[in-house]
Amino acid sequence: MRMLLNLFILLAITYLALVLLVYLGQSRLVFFPDKQLSNTPAMFGLDYSSVSIATTDGETLHGWWVPSPDAKGTVLFFHGNAGNISHRINYLTMFRRLGYNTLLFDYRGYGQSSGTPSESGTYLDAQAAWQHLIVTQKIAPEQMILFGESLGGPIAAWLAARENPGLLVLASTFTSVFDLATQIYPFLPVRWISRFEYNTLESLQSVTCPVFIAHSPQDEIVPFQHGQRLFQTVSGPKQFLTLQGGHNNGFIFMQPAWQKALGTFMDEHLASPTD
Repeated sequence: MRMLLNLFILLAITYLALVLLVYLGQSRLVFFPDKQLSNTPAMFGLDYSSVSIATTDGETLHGWWVPSPDAKGTVLFFHGNAGNISHRINYLTMFRRLGYNTLLFDYRGYGQSSGTPSESGTYLDAQAAWQHLIVTQKIAPEQMILFGESLGGPIAAWLAARENPGLLVLASTFTSVFDLATQIYPFLPVRWISRFEYNTLESLQSVTCPVFIAHSPQDEIVPFQHGQRLFQTVSGPKQFLTLQGGHNNGFIFMQPAWQKALGTFMDEHLASPTD
């Protein structure tokens, strides 16, 4: 009996240590920034300009502005939790081909942006990028498309719930950190230790613009049902695109049919520049 008791105590201490470790190291489980830029749009034959965006709390964000001749609108792109903007240049090529300007920027702590990433910080970054397009680029809100990839999804949805963009796109996005963490770590008391929310589902309830959602049944990181639940939550104009491939190799830009579906939805639901 004493041996069983000692074993139980050892297991309890080990479990509590694991819970404490996860609690203290959550940021490292959420954010995987890369400070080194591996490419630029010029290497892909794209005309671009580097931009510096000041946040309200004193950080400076780095981004790329890629214009499109006679643009139908402007995409504000929110990337996922790993790497930096140099790993998303294929999106710039796709949006330019579809006839849209694009602002691709790094959150604080990523790429050449200053600071350290945090949930509240990424929301401030989103607001700063939005204001940059309105004030510096003179883009009307109804001419903006917010595109969120993976972790960028809840950030884009958060901004869409507070501003008035023309359209919202969510690709491979989870419903909330709590929902996702519960599935990934079913043995942890996620409700009690989670310091992140990133609640896409909650934000969508306040979004009034058309919404395009894309997700793959083979997504091994964000289960397919997350995309389905997000789609069910949208009450206005919407479309669901079923992708193929894993979380890191099932991108919309990879298939012409997927690009066409997204482009058609954007063209049909975004107000034209002359409206």
